[in-house]
Amino acid sequence: MALEIRHLRAICAIAEAGSLSQAAAALGMSQPSLTSLLQRLERQIGAPLFVRSHTGVTPTPFGEQTLRRALTLLVEFDRFESDLLGALGDGPVRLGSSQMDCLPTFVEQLDDALPGLDVTVHLEPSSAVLAQALARATLDIAVIAMSDDQEVPLAKHLGHRVLFSWVPVFIGLPARHRLADAFEVDLADLADEAWIGPPGPEDGSLTSLRAATHRAGFTPRIRFECPNGGGRTLIAAGQAVQLVEPTAPELPGMVVRPLKDDPMRMRLVLAWRKERLTWDQAENVYRAMMTSYTRHAMASTPFRTWWERRRSSRSGDGLVDFFRVAGS
Repeated sequence: MALEIRHLRAICAIAEAGSLSQAAAALGMSQPSLTSLLQRLERQIGAPLFVRSHTGVTPTPFGEQTLRRALTLLVEFDRFESDLLGALGDGPVRLGSSQMDCLPTFVEQLDDALPGLDVTVHLEPSSAVLAQALARATLDIAVIAMSDDQEVPLAKHLGHRVLFSWVPVFIGLPARHRLADAFEVDLADLADEAWIGPPGPEDGSLTSLRAATHRAGFTPRIRFECPNGGGRTLIAAGQAVQLVEPTAPELPGMVVRPLKDDPMRMRLVLAWRKERLTWDQAENVYRAMMTSYTRHAMASTPFRTWWERRRSSRSGDGLVDFFRVAGS
């Protein structure tokens, strides 16, 4: 079996996901097919690349060396491909984004990230719709939030980079709620609440909520559907609770709190059409988004308080290590 680019992508996807099943979903293939590919590759190389366990997979020392070289080769290949295909046509660059509170800051930075180009911005609560719009060329680039335990497949012809491999999901509560003064909220203590539903089951977010609440011993009562982000007035009125991103602001009548032990997490991914943006342009957008999200997160009292507590108790945590640099 000759070594191919797809093998390098598989190695990197497995290492990034830490799970064969999640890596298979990200690559758009079945888990048995990915497992078979990895086994054939390891037999050809003559050494194991990953150690399998009940908690997932981790690279062997040889796998770490291979991964570093694979990442270097893929970056160069993707840059070559994007520069070869990336000739921006007429009309604005169409950017789609999940609803995030750092979006105004991000939009401000786009002028510097894509100088001389007009950029239109489309807000879409459904990560599946964003991925489909990219595949169908109705968007050129998108920031997509995916539930950590649910994969939104990206078309193979798209470029993509992970912004954050995971960030926690917090809960928005009425300010007069009985748990409003707690540092963190146990999901099980919200069993009797009226919930504002996530964007939709096609994204995996509703499935993730139901799975997390099932582990906590209850089924959420979804009373409200607010796909366009209008739920915060209901929270402030004391009528509902809702999952929110960790940088969500605390508005009058509403508080934001971490969920104990992070029962739900999400991953942020930047994806783009290679024939529409060059690698350097996509890299500039990537850096603008990372900077915007990081600054917004560290300016958020709920997030920074959570981060301060976590960094004192969990050394070696990738997310904590990243924000340690941002918060210093």
